[in-house]
Amino acid sequence: MRPTELPGASLTPEEIAKRASGQGSWHRRASKPVSYWMFGVIIAILVHRFIPKGGWLIVHMVTLGLITNSILIWSQHFTEALMKIKIPDSARGIQVTRIFALNGGIVLLMAGMILQDLMPQFYPLTVVGALAVGAMVAWHGYALLRQVKQALPSRFGATIRFYIAAAFLLPVGAVLGAMTALPGLRGTLHSQFMLAHEAVNVLGFVGITVVGTLITFWPTMLRTKMVENALGTSVRALILMCVGVGVTTFASLFGMRPLAGAGLLVYLLGLLIVAWVMVRTLRTKRPTEFPPMSVGAGFIWLIIGVVWTAGLVFTTPFEELRMSEVTPIFVAGFLLQVLLGAMSYLLPQRMGGGPAVVRASNKEFSRLAAGRVTVVNLSLIIFMLPNALTGSWVKVAVSAVGALGLASFLPFMVRGVKASVNTRKEMMAARARGEKPAPVTEVKQEPVNHTRQTLFGALAVILALTLGIAADPSSVGFNFIGGSTATGTGQTTTLKVKATSNYRFTPDTAQVPVGNRLVIEVTNDDQGMTHDLTFANGAKTGTLNPGETKSVDVGVVTSDLEGWCSVAGHRQQGMVFHVKTTGNNLQANGHHGGASGGNNGSNGSGTNTNLLTAQNANLDMHASPGKDHERRDPVLRPVPAGEKRDGKTVHKMTMDVQELDREIAPGLDVKAWTFNGSYMGPVLHGKLGDVFEITLENNGSMGHSLDFHAGMVSPDNTMKTIAPGEKLTYRFEATGSGIWLYHCSTAPMSLHMAAGMYGAVIIDPPNLEPVDREYVMVQNETYLTDTGQTAADGNKLAEVSSDGIAAGTPSLTMFNGHATQYVNQPLEVKTGERVRIWLLAAGPSKGMSFHVVGSQFDTVYKEGGYLLRDGRDPYGETGGHSQALDLDSAQGGFVEMQFREPGTYTFVNHRFAEMERGAMGKIKVTDK
Repeated sequence: MRPTELPGASLTPEEIAKRASGQGSWHRRASKPVSYWMFGVIIAILVHRFIPKGGWLIVHMVTLGLITNSILIWSQHFTEALMKIKIPDSARGIQVTRIFALNGGIVLLMAGMILQDLMPQFYPLTVVGALAVGAMVAWHGYALLRQVKQALPSRFGATIRFYIAAAFLLPVGAVLGAMTALPGLRGTLHSQFMLAHEAVNVLGFVGITVVGTLITFWPTMLRTKMVENALGTSVRALILMCVGVGVTTFASLFGMRPLAGAGLLVYLLGLLIVAWVMVRTLRTKRPTEFPPMSVGAGFIWLIIGVVWTAGLVFTTPFEELRMSEVTPIFVAGFLLQVLLGAMSYLLPQRMGGGPAVVRASNKEFSRLAAGRVTVVNLSLIIFMLPNALTGSWVKVAVSAVGALGLASFLPFMVRGVKASVNTRKEMMAARARGEKPAPVTEVKQEPVNHTRQTLFGALAVILALTLGIAADPSSVGFNFIGGSTATGTGQTTTLKVKATSNYRFTPDTAQVPVGNRLVIEVTNDDQGMTHDLTFANGAKTGTLNPGETKSVDVGVVTSDLEGWCSVAGHRQQGMVFHVKTTGNNLQANGHHGGASGGNNGSNGSGTNTNLLTAQNANLDMHASPGKDHERRDPVLRPVPAGEKRDGKTVHKMTMDVQELDREIAPGLDVKAWTFNGSYMGPVLHGKLGDVFEITLENNGSMGHSLDFHAGMVSPDNTMKTIAPGEKLTYRFEATGSGIWLYHCSTAPMSLHMAAGMYGAVIIDPPNLEPVDREYVMVQNETYLTDTGQTAADGNKLAEVSSDGIAAGTPSLTMFNGHATQYVNQPLEVKTGERVRIWLLAAGPSKGMSFHVVGSQFDTVYKEGGYLLRDGRDPYGETGGHSQALDLDSAQGGFVEMQFREPGTYTFVNHRFAEMERGAMGKIKVTDK
């Protein structure tokens, strides 16, 4: 062959570069999303604490973004390779389209989960995303099925059918996953769906696909032959795994926990059979490169994860089952290690270029193989140890170094790609120059000191462990506080405590030997309320959602100490935990390691005595509200038309609970808990016999509820506290006329009401006379403490104080949620007009004596009946007028009057202390 006839001899440098880089390959196009998801995972790890559902997002970026995309790409690759199928490039477009559509569904699903965490109305977006993901994978399974049917028979056809079965499992898992995300789904049913979801997706879709691949891929990575009977044995094992997934899923959905555990054991039996085949293969060739090391370690973690899960299922009731305990095993141990190991082998093969090129690329992908595998797996072992043995900082440190071990794949991948491209460029350039390539000979692998790499990997993990212990000395029985040292016994006392719905910890007292380290595992057993456990030394669980379990490492206990729930008002309700020491007290440099102290808390959760008043806050009670404050319209709007149903008028409304900063006096904002975004909820208006359907949506951070005094209903279901993210429909019929209070009935009610969770329902009495002007005034008082912060509008920021409520001295008393809004923007009336003012004393504790300076009331209605009507009393006597309407807390009525002369009239609570705190306004009267 002449030089000009050699392959590549006529190529230009540009063509050489294009061929060498593999441009035009469908693998390259289809694999782009995997690269994007890899970088997305890294970013999510860095910022997950600042975004909703951060932990969930990282897990599903791995399982859906990395793993599912990779399965679609490489199951297609192995199907073509094992079944000897040749697909033209012209048919690749549909495969790439399917993969990009899959990623569109993944993005929709993730967006839905994040948004529905903020607003449950976005749940349909989550469902659409899940269905899209399931549909694309099912489409992929159908495509594989068609290819198998059209291909010639192959001894490996059975393994491809497991790819197909696994692909058809994912739509089922996607539906189950959407069910676990259903707003309000908690407790037993949530755990059942979660176990079924993970069985179908992790053990079924991923597990069966991986094991089906390893039948041929394991000996390929080891560069050896399949052992005798490996194919038949592995296929029987895969059948057992499919049966195990089916049994576990069925039993989980129907609440049959022992049967679900038995299904996992069947699945485990299949895994152990495959493991035995893999061990037999190892006897012929030991792993010396990163791909089989990483994949083998991942397979071991799959076995560990199934054993761990089976143990949880057999020993833990569904209502307490938390699958998050095994998430690190399946995600970091199994999925990521198998994925990165497989890609380290497959990418050099797909880039191709001949044995020399592949060897050059493999060398880079396998650099520091033993050290990387050691770092990842030793870190995970330490991370999975009980909190009582490690402490939180140790786990943070080893998880960081383990994540770096996994992320090291990226720079080595870049090096491997560059090595492949550069080697091919050199070879093709040589051909272009007319040089005949050297004959391919077997090249021995360069010797690698795996022992030294393993040692350095272990040292890196030990260094991380040491740093974690230094940050949390109590993890080894030492407590360093303020530079002093409290030496412990080296022993750990571990307790399990439940936070219950009656604002108690059960048990609420623990006996701990002096010098022992104390670790408490707290489970929130309250299905309607968030709780936590906080200690004076700063140790705390963080927020516990209903059903959630977290541990708090209190440190070495040297004297009695107290813990409490720091959620607003819960400590005052008696939610306190006591630690009693037994034996002699230990002291270190005069410091008691378990000393208790105060808590500045939040929203009245602590004992801060810096109570605000108009005087010490320098509030100008005659100033105008801030420019961002919108005056509450006092006009009573007509009864809305509503919806006609079964001959009755039905009024429907959604009450959206939000926690916002709201101005309640000039220069002063409060951390408010609101219905529909306002301090004081909306005024509802109806007639006798009307039906009200109110949907409460809790978008706050704690439990809330509703109590409508206007309805006569059983409190058990309608007035119950619902957890964040949940909804409740409250239906009642108006059977009595008057102005009725509604409020949040979650304890402590005084705290919730003082924070703004109250409002009014007005039911017109029969034959109510028309008037020219009709207004609503709802009085409440609040008790505040200074947070020391500034609100977004520049005002001083306060929060409601439980101590202030207990002391009984309000900071402000207001009409319609603001102390001065009607002083500077008065009600406007013409002389001679009949004016009706509906009045409600919302409390939580104070009543009022309503008086209009310069006027008298000729009609007074109180608590469902008239005291005066056009000057006539209930006994028929005429000529009577009233100077004030007295209302105690939760009482209401209305007054009517006419103004004879123009001028500015002041309406007040004639309990003047409350008037001076803000319970006043003005009526501007002009001539007609």
